[in-house]
Amino acid sequence: MHVDRTLGPASHTDRVNRIAVYVQAHDPILRAGVASQLRQRPEVRLVGEDEARVALVVGDTVDEELLRSLKVLRCRPDLRILVISRHVDDAGLIAVMEIGVAGLVRRAEATPDRLLSIIEAAAKGEGCLPPDLLGRLLSQVGSLQRDVLGPRGLSFTGLADREVQVLRLVADGYDTAEIAARLCYSQRTVKSVMHDVTTRLNLRNRSHAVAYALRNGLL
Repeated sequence: MHVDRTLGPASHTDRVNRIAVYVQAHDPILRAGVASQLRQRPEVRLVGEDEARVALVVGDTVDEELLRSLKVLRCRPDLRILVISRHVDDAGLIAVMEIGVAGLVRRAEATPDRLLSIIEAAAKGEGCLPPDLLGRLLSQVGSLQRDVLGPRGLSFTGLADREVQVLRLVADGYDTAEIAARLCYSQRTVKSVMHDVTTRLNLRNRSHAVAYALRNGLL
């Protein structure tokens, strides 16, 4: 593993303010190429995996080897992960998004300025995806919702239609009996729905469930 230690004459404050970046690639030439671009930028410093705030995973394509690397890095929830790949097909795009990467850029577009831009965005908790890839992702998501999840009464939030209905009424202030009456369910069914939602999504109570629904645009 290559870790760049050449930071030049910099104060401790400078080191702290720089974004700590880890570059990973199974091809050492690819790793060296990306590292050489970043080494000249005073806004970042190259570090080992354990110190990094942002990780750049570089590959030729989104293959099983690259996906395994992403999954290992994802074990650190505080690490923001970016992918740089020469070619990305629809399956690869969906796969990296499911893992939870912060962004993706094609190698042909990975200029020093572009790299710095996506690193800074990732460090601030923002995502970054080329417009055409975003369009392809939205198209894939729409197809999946329309053709697979929709007919089964499911959505990308992991909630069934009746779970959404119950959460909406909870948010409106209705109690269990009132919700049961409005939806023509038994009170036991309403309680079961709420229990299933809170357990499956690791929510603490009804208020937490409503907050989850709000964050996901259900209410």
